[in-house]
Amino acid sequence: MSTEVLSAPVRVTDANHTELQDAHEPDFALESLTEEELAFLKGQTGIQDDNGLKEHITNIQSDAMVVHPYGCIRHFVFTKLKISRLPAYRQMMKLAKERQGAVFLDIGCCFGNDVRKAVADGFPAQNAIGSDLHPEFWQLGQRLFGILPEQDPVKFLPGDALNTAFLEAVAPFSSPPTSPRPEISSLTTLNPLRGHVSAIHASAFFHLFDEVGQLELARSLAGLLSPEPGSIIFGAHNGQAEKGVLKGPSLHITTKNMFCHSPGSWVAMWDGVVFEKGKVKANAFLFALKEEEVNLGQGNSDQFHQLVWSVVRL
Repeated sequence: MSTEVLSAPVRVTDANHTELQDAHEPDFALESLTEEELAFLKGQTGIQDDNGLKEHITNIQSDAMVVHPYGCIRHFVFTKLKISRLPAYRQMMKLAKERQGAVFLDIGCCFGNDVRKAVADGFPAQNAIGSDLHPEFWQLGQRLFGILPEQDPVKFLPGDALNTAFLEAVAPFSSPPTSPRPEISSLTTLNPLRGHVSAIHASAFFHLFDEVGQLELARSLAGLLSPEPGSIIFGAHNGQAEKGVLKGPSLHITTKNMFCHSPGSWVAMWDGVVFEKGKVKANAFLFALKEEEVNLGQGNSDQFHQLVWSVVRL
């Protein structure tokens, strides 16, 4: 799972996003990767030498920190295969096989490692889309994986998910949209995809917004989702046992607190607020991370939790 919240302090940035700073610079070790993760990185980058791969990854991370120093970049979380570890990943890949022209959107994709993992596992590249506020991250991802921009099979759409010109909330579709599915290659915003997206992945993303922003984002994504049964939105982000503000001091955060949903409040938001009650099946659970997994440091032994979730059209 992603370990987006690490040590602090935190600085507030635009669009309610948070920037995470650490007291120390972590080192990257190939030993931290699973065999599957190491094989994926070597296969995607084409670099088989361990020292060469480590240097390549470290250089990319260093350049990315200049763009925006998110905690997940600082701690090399982009080298982890997050999406394929989520329970809902099987449902997404099932759609890729069974639904002709199924569209997959990875929102807040950063370097694009998750969408490229899905493509490597069989999701058609021409129907896969990555989107992020910072296009520089996608460009760094192309460098990471040795992909020439003009030869990239995956569509990337830069934009702010809270900008209505890029992604405007509409009511979830109860029947197929009357407009035909747009050509993925022609897209410049997400709005033409309303009602046409079969699967949406959003990890380490919702917790970057306050409660109002999270609800607005959920409504916007719901409007993109296809009304066909089995269409799915899923991901993982920071959560806690009781809905509310995660106080900064407990994570050594000094300038901004973070709003976190509980599994119950997250499910209730999707099933009854975003979607009409009973139109989706929403699941969520907390996954506890140990102190050493999130590097809280300074003697803080409190457990930190990831909210792992999915929302499926019935």
